[in-house]
Amino acid sequence: MRQRAPGDPFLDPAVPALLAKIGGYPQHHGGLGVVRSLGRAGVTVHAVVEDRLTPVALSRHLSRAFVRPTTGLERQDELVAALLDIGRSIGTRSVPVPTDDEAAILIAEHYDALSECFLLPRVPPGLPRLLAGKAGLHVLCEELGVPSPRTRVPVTRDELVDAGRDLGYPVVLKNRDAWTRLRDPAVGGTTAVRDERGLLDRFAPGVLPPLLVQEYIPREWAEDWITHLYCGFGGEPRVAFTGLKLRSWPPHAGVTTRAVALGNPTLVKLAADLCRRIGYSGAADLDWRYDRRDERYKLVDFNPRTGAQFRLFENVDGVDVVRAMHLDLTGRDVPRGPQVEGRVFVAGQLDLPSVAAWLREEHRLPPGLLPGPETERAWLSREDPLPAVAEAVRFLGTVARRVGREVRAGGARRS
Repeated sequence: MRQRAPGDPFLDPAVPALLAKIGGYPQHHGGLGVVRSLGRAGVTVHAVVEDRLTPVALSRHLSRAFVRPTTGLERQDELVAALLDIGRSIGTRSVPVPTDDEAAILIAEHYDALSECFLLPRVPPGLPRLLAGKAGLHVLCEELGVPSPRTRVPVTRDELVDAGRDLGYPVVLKNRDAWTRLRDPAVGGTTAVRDERGLLDRFAPGVLPPLLVQEYIPREWAEDWITHLYCGFGGEPRVAFTGLKLRSWPPHAGVTTRAVALGNPTLVKLAADLCRRIGYSGAADLDWRYDRRDERYKLVDFNPRTGAQFRLFENVDGVDVVRAMHLDLTGRDVPRGPQVEGRVFVAGQLDLPSVAAWLREEHRLPPGLLPGPETERAWLSREDPLPAVAEAVRFLGTVARRVGREVRAGGARRS
């Protein structure tokens, strides 16, 4: 473990951390960010991984990898037992950092049992499930008067047709609830559909899988913003950051591939007030879409856990949301300096297809292609190179398999 460098916050090195996850997603840069952030600050970091060669398992900042692959189909008591087994193996109470909604929900709903081995934020047990569920979040927004896109939750094909016609095309499709994306997914991820035929072709006749349909705010009238917070007891923010999403993959609907840290006091207040009102405690990643038509920020997603691009944000004291969590749960003060402006986050290979999509749509190169002095890369690191190598190998394998499937499908159509 490296020595604490100047500028790193004084985290408690006697309290380890655990990267906690449910489901198979080995190419996740957010988990690597957790390991690097805490490891560089002198904390011993452990991680739940799919296999020994996942990129995060090869980080020099990881102390121990627990190979415990999961699918999300397991019973919750089995998942809790597995976490407790890992916690007992660590040997002292540690801070778990969930990187998916399911892990965050599991930890919140089994606080009493998991407290034996882990230091946990006090959050109302059912709140993370409500926030992570797209339909539940929309209902909550309506009750609290928080702007959000118009939303429908169809159950039948007739209701699906009505939703598309009511909201207007294109529409955005999402999995309705956190666990259903693993157990009975309606879509592979946030998906934009341009017309009614494309909408109906996605689903077989009969009862639909758990699905949410949301209005699409036209790109020419919108800006995509993100807010990352860590809130202490009662929903009081310890740190709050805002940034502008520049590109995503898939375009305009997927994960962030490039973003810039920009202070937005209006958005900080909206997010902080919401967390106080609902009593949310823990790390949070909120997606907003600014709609110029009515000049309102509309809440699109509330992820009750660390966001994949959280390393975009630090304050002038070197504190990000993960470090703030560790400081708070170990009883230490969280420095509250202003956020560092102008930092840029780039998500490696995922930014390449997003650039290609930009070129196809705009017929020009997107701004900000060259890295600047404040660029945070999701994978590349001179002092921790192996995860980027492992990710490149897996990425090329994914591309090769996809090309192979398309070639075979083309051959079958011609025969």
